[in-house]
This record gives sequence, structure tokens and C-alpha cells, in this order.
Amino acid sequence: MIGLAGDWKDYEVIETGDGMKLERFGSVTLLRPDPQIIWGAPFDLEKYPGLNAVYRRSKSGGGSWEYLKRVPEEFNIGWRDLKFSLKLMGFKHTGIFPEQAYNWSKMRELIAAAATSGRAVKVLNLFAYTGGASVACAKEGAEVTHVDAAKAMCERAGKNAVLSGLGPKAMRYIVDDCMKFVEREIRRGNRYDAVIMDPPSYGRGPKGEIWKLEDTVFDFVKRTVMLLSDNPLFFLINSYTTGLQPTVMKNVIDIALNGIGSTEAYELALPTGRKNVVLPSGASAFTHFE
Repeated sequence: MIGLAGDWKDYEVIETGDGMKLERFGSVTLLRPDPQIIWGAPFDLEKYPGLNAVYRRSKSGGGSWEYLKRVPEEFNIGWRDLKFSLKLMGFKHTGIFPEQAYNWSKMRELIAAAATSGRAVKVLNLFAYTGGASVACAKEGAEVTHVDAAKAMCERAGKNAVLSGLGPKAMRYIVDDCMKFVEREIRRGNRYDAVIMDPPSYGRGPKGEIWKLEDTVFDFVKRTVMLLSDNPLFFLINSYTTGLQPTVMKNVIDIALNGIGSTEAYELALPTGRKNVVLPSGASAFTHFE
């Protein structure tokens, strides 16, 4: 199954090929590498009129932006009634993952439906980055706890919340190691109706220890499931790790939940300017508790 992100007006994948994706974020056009794009481009993407910047990979690892035209230090784009502040950052990031709009839509529908029956929904967003999912849930009235180890990411999430018409205190922002936070919440007896997690492929602990997602995700999900309320709404895992297919993530959730709920597994994707070509952009497993 493919979860195709829609309703974007300020974002589009113009073209893909030769390991690169040509994208428009509002009035800013970028060219970024993507290892999954193994097909050829229909034209030289670097010669696209209006191209603002290209992300160049370094042979020693990482990379940097090459500016061809002026790019504002920060610029905004919108999806439906949400707005996000973007900037060109390291590791080719912009501060948003547009393919996640597919999941935002699913979560908003469930929270809105719960609200019609007068139900309040508590959402825990782990590895929450700049808050796309957090803002989407809060916009429907959910009580959101946004957790990320990077203070700068929590600050950007707060900015996105304000841009989207939410108050500065509309969400709870926690700067913390997500695994440690989950353990503390278990001890405190706190519970949530919905959990979102987008763990990185690799992580580094406080003492320099390195962990890989595939080695840790199952145990972490099992612990996080303990935070679900007696009447949960949904549980979402996103993965951008090559090799962890949607069905793998589905199995992880289903086993951790002991078969409770109905889980969908799908590949996130973005439409492109070329007919019948979509850009694969990660995997998700989404459990809805009936």
C-alpha cells in the first residue's frame, strides 16, 4: 500500500532522476540528493530555471548547500490550515517532511471524530523534530506533549504552532532523550491516548554509545505501549531506515500490542511531475484502536 501525501499547494516535487529530487518550497526551489532515485532524469536538473540551491554531498561524509540564487534565512509554507517556518539546515534538511502530510490527515480525522463525542485526546509525540505532527494534532484540540532531544527543534515546533494559529502554550515541549522520558513517564503513571514516534536510524547515547534503530525499536515500542491509556486512539511509527519495510514496522507494533487494534502498513510517497512516477519517502505503520 502507498500513502500518497496530498493537499500541498506550497510544495511540489517538480522532477526526479540521477539520484536527485527537484522540489519547490513556496518560492524556493531546491535540488537535494535521494539515494532511492536510481532512474534517469529527463533533463539536467541543475539547469532548471529558478533553482535557488543545491545540496552537495561530501566524499568525507555530510555535505553543504551551494547557493545559486538568494534564499531567505527563513521562509514559510502552508498545508491546509497549518503553516511551517523552514530554513536550509545541515544534512540537506529544511525543517519539514512533506510526505508526512498523509499521516497528519489520518490523525486529524481521528482526533476530530473523538472531539465530536466530547472526548479529550492526549497525544505523545516522540522524536518530534519541528512539530509537523504535533501541530496537526493540536490544531484539532488534542493535548500534545512534544519531545525531542534538541532544544532548537522544540523551539521551531513552538514557532510553527504560533504560525498555525495556536497559542505559545498550546503544547507541552520537553527537551529530553525520548527513551529516558518514556521510562520516567512509566514510573510516574502518566498515560496517553495516542503515540507518535519517528525514531532516527542511528543514535548516540550520552556516553557516546551508538545504537541502530533495528536493534532497539522493538524493545522501545514495547516500553512505550505501556504509556497507552485504557481507551487508546492510535499508535504511529515512522521509519526512514533502509531495509525496515512497512510490514516489519507493522509486525513490531502488532507483537508489542499483542494483537490489539487494527494496523495498516504503507510506504509514504510524494507525487512528482512525471506521470505514473511517485517518490518513495519512508515507511509507516499506523494502529487505530476501534
